[in-house]
Formats: sequence, C-alpha cells, structure tokens
Amino acid sequence: MSGSEILTAKINHGFDHLDADSDGRLTEHDHVLMGRRVAVALGHAPGSDSESRIVEAYVRIWRELHLPHIPDGGTAITKEHFLRSTRTLATDPGAAQATVGALAEAFLAIADIDRDGRVGPSEYRAFVAGHFPGLSEVEVEQAFAHMDTDGDGSLSAQEFVRATVDYWTSSDPDAPGNWFMGTPAHLR
Repeated sequence: MSGSEILTAKINHGFDHLDADSDGRLTEHDHVLMGRRVAVALGHAPGSDSESRIVEAYVRIWRELHLPHIPDGGTAITKEHFLRSTRTLATDPGAAQATVGALAEAFLAIADIDRDGRVGPSEYRAFVAGHFPGLSEVEVEQAFAHMDTDGDGSLSAQEFVRATVDYWTSSDPDAPGNWFMGTPAHLR
C-alpha cells in the first residue's frame, strides 16, 4: 500500500467510527452519541454531570472543528467531503497541528480520567471502548504499546497528541499514531 493509500484507508476507517449512527454522514447527533458511549465506557452514569461534561466536549468538537468547514451552511459532512478535507491536512502541517491538535487535546481531556496529564493503559482501554467500539483487547494493547514511544507504560500528553495527529495526517506506514484506532488498515 502506498502512503497515500494508507492515509485514505485510515481516514475512511476513522469516519466509519465517528459516524456513530452509521447513516453515512457526520453530524452533531453522532457527536452526542459518541460522548454518551465514551461516558458509559468510562463508568459515568447516564444523565450524570460527568456524562454531560463529556457529551458537551464532543459537541464542542463538532461545533468548533467540523461545523465551520461544512460548505453552504450545511449540517452534515459526507464521507467523501470528510476524506477530501482531512487529506488536505497532510500537506499543511500548520493546519494539521491546529485542527487535529485541538481535537487531540479535547480527546486527551476526556481520556485522562485521573487528570494527571497522562493516559494509562486502563484509561486508554476505557476511552477506546467508547470511542472505537469493536476493538479487541489484543488490538487495544498493541495500539497502546505502539503509541507509548518512550515505553514508560503510559501515554504522555505529547504522545497522545502526536498519535492523534499521525493517525489523521501521516502517510508514513510506520507512524506510531497509525495504531490510534487499533490495527492499521495497511496491516489488516
């Protein structure tokens, strides 16, 4: 698989996970569903303040990172539009860091349950269970090991952000962030 094909496969795979209701469009409703799923996976009760905080974080991602880029005042992003717009980030590192970096920071705030600035294996497992359902325990462990580039047993904020940015923008077949959503597409 070429670097371009790897990036396309990752973006398409990512879209499929973000499209929480599987209707082929990315909407605010998908972000509400993702927030609820992640809250449950993190052990928060439905209707709790913690669930509301997480759902609001996902809705903020929608409103601040996605909604402004929908053409003609639309309310949904198709898979084709998502692929085209996300692929442009690979050739604009500044935009990639600003856009995907902001997404990564929002994800980090959700995944870092104990607020110590790091994501441990159990925190990552809980985050992934809600955000990317269907990954096996083995895939989650492998993903974590690849992204923990310093091997200290946790993901620093820098490692977590780098993995997120790598996933959405890197065409390098060996980028640690390729594992962000489990086994990379080019290794399946």
